Amino acid sequence: MSDIIRPFIDRVSTENLSAWLKYLVKDPLPCRTMNFKRPGASVPTLYEADAYIADTVSSFGYTVEREACQVQAYRCDEKKPIHHQYSAPLETDPWYTAYNLYAMRTGTKFPKDLIVVISHKDSQSWVKLGPGAHDNGVGTVANMELARVLADYTPQRSIWHVWCNEEHTPWTSAVTAKRAKDAGMNLVGALNVDSFGGKSEEERGHMTNVTAYATPEGERIADRIAELNEKYAIGVEQRKHAREFPNDDDGSFVKAGMPAAVANVGSFPYVDPAYHLTDDKFENVDPMNQLLVTRLILATILDLDQNGSPV
Repeated sequence: MSDIIRPFIDRVSTENLSAWLKYLVKDPLPCRTMNFKRPGASVPTLYEADAYIADTVSSFGYTVEREACQVQAYRCDEKKPIHHQYSAPLETDPWYTAYNLYAMRTGTKFPKDLIVVISHKDSQSWVKLGPGAHDNGVGTVANMELARVLADYTPQRSIWHVWCNEEHTPWTSAVTAKRAKDAGMNLVGALNVDSFGGKSEEERGHMTNVTAYATPEGERIADRIAELNEKYAIGVEQRKHAREFPNDDDGSFVKAGMPAAVANVGSFPYVDPAYHLTDDKFENVDPMNQLLVTRLILATILDLDQNGSPV
């Protein structure tokens, strides 16, 4: 098993992660939303991000599919606590066509067994020019790098790399979950990569990752992630956390009746002081934390593909 996993996790490139993150959260894109266009641009910044992600992933040999979803931008309610000022749009607010992006590989041995790697690519729609570096630029580019490293891997089980939208409403991961359910797929594991590396000031310098789960199937994946971290000496300070109820993009799968889903975040409860603020920027991301967690997620994908759901 180590002969399969180790060579792949050593291929993860911190240079790619950093360069792609800079493009999506700092230069040239200040944010990734449907309700903001850069001066002189003809399309919203989320469409610009979509094009960059799709073009980059296509260069690895994938056919990237775009799936249209209807969304609205959240409103800002300044009466709420500062990190949670999003509020529901009005019925009269505009609807936008946002897209889920898919890079899919069909399993050669168990094509109906499915591993999903999902990350929301949009930044918060209620904060003007919120770069969303940790939330969720890091997960977006990690998913891109995972697709690159796995491009010449022949999976036994089907693998979907998905870039969805969670900072607009409704969350488009629900469309992905329904798609998998309607196709009769057996979910081996849905790995939500969202905001890893985001943590408190006191934890800076620590290589943190928390795997949050809401089901026994999710807890088994969380335990397996911890085992892989130790087995391959990846160096992440890994822990797990039981959610009170399914939430975020992994929760979309649980709610659809596919319980083998987890979220990977930097801390839980989430304590990044820049969460949902304009200070969630490129300079605050720890490249080593980003690299190590990406390696850990890659090891998990390969383990799930080789061995199926943890029991």
